[in-house]
Amino acid sequence: MMGCRHGRPRPARSLLFGAALAALALVLPLPAAARDVVGVGSSGAVANGWPANEPRGTRRLSFQPNDPLAPEQWHLAANHAFDYWPTLPLLPPVRVAVIDSGIDAGHPEFEGRIVAARSFVGTSVREDATGHGTFVAGLIAATIDNAEGVAGMAPSADLLIAKVVREDGSIDVEAEARAIRWAVEEGARVINLSLGGVRDPRDASLDTFSPLEAAAVAHATRNGVVVVAAVGNGDAAPMQPWPYASYPAALPHVLGVSALARNGSSPAFSNRDRIYNDLAAPGQSLLSTLPRTLTAPFKECAAQGYSSCGPEEYREAEGTSFAAPQVSAAAAALIALRPALRPEQVTALLTGTAVDVNAGTGCRACALRRDALTGWGRLDVAAALRALDGTLPPADAREPNDDLGVGAAPVWGEIQRLQATLDFWDDQNDVYAIRLRKGQPVYVSVRGPAGIDTNLIVWRPGARSIDDLASLGRVVAQSAHPGAREYLQYRATRRGTYYVQVKLGSRGGGRYKLTIIKG
Repeated sequence: MMGCRHGRPRPARSLLFGAALAALALVLPLPAAARDVVGVGSSGAVANGWPANEPRGTRRLSFQPNDPLAPEQWHLAANHAFDYWPTLPLLPPVRVAVIDSGIDAGHPEFEGRIVAARSFVGTSVREDATGHGTFVAGLIAATIDNAEGVAGMAPSADLLIAKVVREDGSIDVEAEARAIRWAVEEGARVINLSLGGVRDPRDASLDTFSPLEAAAVAHATRNGVVVVAAVGNGDAAPMQPWPYASYPAALPHVLGVSALARNGSSPAFSNRDRIYNDLAAPGQSLLSTLPRTLTAPFKECAAQGYSSCGPEEYREAEGTSFAAPQVSAAAAALIALRPALRPEQVTALLTGTAVDVNAGTGCRACALRRDALTGWGRLDVAAALRALDGTLPPADAREPNDDLGVGAAPVWGEIQRLQATLDFWDDQNDVYAIRLRKGQPVYVSVRGPAGIDTNLIVWRPGARSIDDLASLGRVVAQSAHPGAREYLQYRATRRGTYYVQVKLGSRGGGRYKLTIIKG
């Protein structure tokens, strides 16, 4: 059966919302004056009357949407969602796929925003019994500045809606994988996956890794799509806080997003992960769109079609499910301004401009710089957009090339000098396939990012995966010295396809130069 391992049933996925209360957060709240957000267009962190992270000389008036519920959307101010824009911009459309529970397609907030929709579970994609997909879609693409309801964060997002949630609330990974591939075919530039399955590297019986899902995500990355996923909620794991991000957030090249509370702390429900938690965004007390069928029973509530009039679990909505779409919206805004950006560049822009979360910002359990609770820190949309005016992060057109076999990038010719990038947290390995004759020598050298241990490994034909223990005997050469510069020589014992692996051995990332010379 596709997607199964060791005879176990194909792993399932679940939606990631409705978790613990704010009282379970790991830190004490800050004083009220320090945790109040000022409003749309303000940074929230103020020093001597000016935002602490913005120079006095560059302050300008920012766009403020006229949507009546926008002032209640505290995440807009926390993310500096509109601070970059003096007025609502006219941008080229960017297709964002929401792979979820469907959508209330007739909702006024989505008029003209849905360009394609498909169900992978047999029920109508235009209906959303749980409300989850409609909530996620609203955070991304609810019409901005239409004097109605809420404001989405991506001014020019066009929605691709894929329904993968079955009537019992479960998600089969085969449906998810098919939906990812469909979204790529439909021209998605961003895919939002507010769903997940347990990752447990200590217990294979609990771990839900799916090769089917991993292959679909790699296909999306190969086609220039930014994949954003929620790191998961502890209530879906054996305990909370759970120390591992869920799948697919725990896959290479996926931007994993955790949740932040309004007081700056990391809620206990938000999964931790020292490797795969990349970024944090507001994940409590959020307001968005909701199917009108779910708000209709509350006739006394005026804001029909919005979560403030929905069932109790949505009135103070929380979960990493709802943090992820904020990052998806930010990715779409970056691509709208620079359509040629590759996924690794978008990821670098968002993580490189994130605001560090630590004791000074309200999270006493968060270490300085990158940590397992919040990754590189809190999303800052305005800072990411401003970074487009500087030197862009390097692109790596050969990604994904993370494994042996079809996962490797082919290299032809007798002499090749390549430049590519590695990142300890998102892309630790690059693999290149080379053809050698029996007895043919090959010389390989690498100059890695400064100060970061970079290693070379050569695999002989027949090896299946760099993560396969049975393949370790097929390592025929490897560099043995610490440091950023390595070299090795090898003479082929048989004709066939060999693999050169470049691997980071210490924290960090950046560009490296690889030379392969065949004798």
